[in-house]
Amino acid sequence: MSVTVVVVQARTGSTRLPGKVLMPLAGRPLLARMLERVRAARTPFELVVATTTDASDAPVVDLCKDLGVRCFRGHPTDLLERHVMAARSVKADVVVKIPSDCPLIDPAAIDRVLGEFFATEGLDYAGNLHPGTWPDGHDVEVMPLAALELAHREATKAHEREHTTPFLWDRPERFRCLNVAWETGQNLAMSHRMTIDYAEDYAFIAAVYDSLYTEAHPIFSLGAILDLLERRPDVFALNAKYAGVNWYRNHLADLKTVRPAETRCLP
Repeated sequence: MSVTVVVVQARTGSTRLPGKVLMPLAGRPLLARMLERVRAARTPFELVVATTTDASDAPVVDLCKDLGVRCFRGHPTDLLERHVMAARSVKADVVVKIPSDCPLIDPAAIDRVLGEFFATEGLDYAGNLHPGTWPDGHDVEVMPLAALELAHREATKAHEREHTTPFLWDRPERFRCLNVAWETGQNLAMSHRMTIDYAEDYAFIAAVYDSLYTEAHPIFSLGAILDLLERRPDVFALNAKYAGVNWYRNHLADLKTVRPAETRCLP
């Protein structure tokens, strides 16, 4: 039977917002709240938090023990290697990459991308980022371990090692890729920011949790968040100045051939 693993990369050494994965959110560390949401997805999978071998990430390991979540410690900066090794540790066949800076991720987004991946034969990569239409912070990327291992053997550029998947999705002539657009037909990727890199992002996420989280109903949907932002423009404004900030544009100069983002994966 095929084994699918969701790998959540997490470390305390963020350069922009150190320790963000351990910041309090509704009485628990932010990473714990995110994993709570990931675990609410309905598609069967193993779950592994991939942290680093740095001593500063021991609290991440301790948190995973408390939560009963597997934790793998790997290379501090080579995320491609860390994902491959984490997947191998559970003998996975399919790897799902979800970064820990997505604490508001909707479990339905995970199910949607995984569903499209398994329904489409022969894919090397499926994701919802190229081009992005979902609100930023709902990042789901899926690939066979064999494809990720090939990237691990051949990728040489710094951004390909750091960001794990560009070697695959940036070569549509070589790999069969699928982009999963947001089913509403809207495109909020550049206008709605639900990820965490800055203090303003934390203020936004905390405000969303303060408004929507309850112990009786801990998993609120993306639709509920968007409804909240319609009612509360003050919450929307908390991190609006960072809307559209994206790591990819910072690495365009590193690519030998720059192709429009829309051509990178099939719609």
